[in-house]
Amino acid sequence: MTFKELGVIEPILRALSKKGYKNPTPIQERSIPILLDKKDLLGCAQTGTGKTAAFTIPILQHMHLEGKQDRGAKIVKTLIVTPTRELAIQINENIKDYAEFTRLRSVVIFGGVKQGAQTNALRRGVDIIVATPGRLLDLIGQGYITLKHIEYFVLDEADQMLDMGFIHDIKKLIAMLPHNRQSLFFSATMPRSIVDLSKKILGDHEKVTIKPEQATAEKVEQVAYHVAKRDKTKLLIHLLELLPDPAVLVFSRTKHGADKIVKQLDKAGIKAAAIHGNKSQAARQRALKAFKEGKLRALIATDIAARGIDIQELSLVVNYDLPNVPETYVHRIGRTGRAEASGVAISFCNGEERPYLKDIQKLIKQDIPIHDENPYEDDLTEPPTPKQKQRQPRSNRRSSGGGNSNNRNSRRDGNKSQGGGRRTASRRSD
Repeated sequence: MTFKELGVIEPILRALSKKGYKNPTPIQERSIPILLDKKDLLGCAQTGTGKTAAFTIPILQHMHLEGKQDRGAKIVKTLIVTPTRELAIQINENIKDYAEFTRLRSVVIFGGVKQGAQTNALRRGVDIIVATPGRLLDLIGQGYITLKHIEYFVLDEADQMLDMGFIHDIKKLIAMLPHNRQSLFFSATMPRSIVDLSKKILGDHEKVTIKPEQATAEKVEQVAYHVAKRDKTKLLIHLLELLPDPAVLVFSRTKHGADKIVKQLDKAGIKAAAIHGNKSQAARQRALKAFKEGKLRALIATDIAARGIDIQELSLVVNYDLPNVPETYVHRIGRTGRAEASGVAISFCNGEERPYLKDIQKLIKQDIPIHDENPYEDDLTEPPTPKQKQRQPRSNRRSSGGGNSNNRNSRRDGNKSQGGGRRTASRRSD
């Protein structure tokens, strides 16, 4: 199957050819014909499967053909809403690539930066807005944006939207949209809350699901190291010195932890940078750009900041901290093994994280092997219960990884992200 056989028009085919796209991925092959027929769509597919092209190509085709008949002033007819700045930027970059040989214009709207460049672009006229909810509602309130002419609405990464607490913002946006529109709803997972939300957005719709039973990419080789919390950075430096991978994406559970890792890597002579919610958008983009250009050996990211990172040929992901939400692990390792590439995901697991590892293995329905060559082996076979900690002789606490200093560090670095239930944890981490 080719894009031409799917009915994609010549200007977009030319842009896809320039990008090196030859054959559609499964979600593109199944979604594009549905969307070209202007039907609503509920899509479920893991990250890295080509979702962005699946929904942007048909929208661009409709708008290009409609634009040939209407040469008047530009009116915003497409709204794409996504949870993070990085993902919004990535989607907008893809739109610009696919629309290169059309007259369509897009703008990306997000917070964390001054709004002047965004409002200036809106004044000049755009056809497509890609936005995060907060800044979008702000500019609507200021009168810069109206949604009354929207014909195509996309909600991307819907499960992450709910995780980050955007449900009320999404409901406000839905209430502003015209009733007659084509709506697209994409999510990596389909819990009941997502299904209920989709019913509020979609009309009579088709559903496309790509391997829902396969929770993680088969091409990603996975391995875990049992390592004490205090030795994690030493192990990371050890692996970076051994492994040939030119660029490594490292996940930290907390913002403070990400900054701390960068400082320790810097002391070891390893160039690294962190991206998280406390960094300005300019700093995040500089770090990501340097990483993509090979100027950094490691990029340390929290989960929310890492949404939208799409780096070609990224072969290694390290889970410095295991997530306490198993689905988050799937999203993390999805940063590698994309398209036809293979990849490796290495996870560090201390005693307190053993239950998280079990939950992850239960979700992905496979065992993650424990690496047997580990200079920083944590010999704790099971996390101690509070009673066991109390009964443990004072002289043995430090050697077993359960000492007071280590516990204080654990509470300081991890409690905010671990408390408050599974679903709020990922929001608090960034």
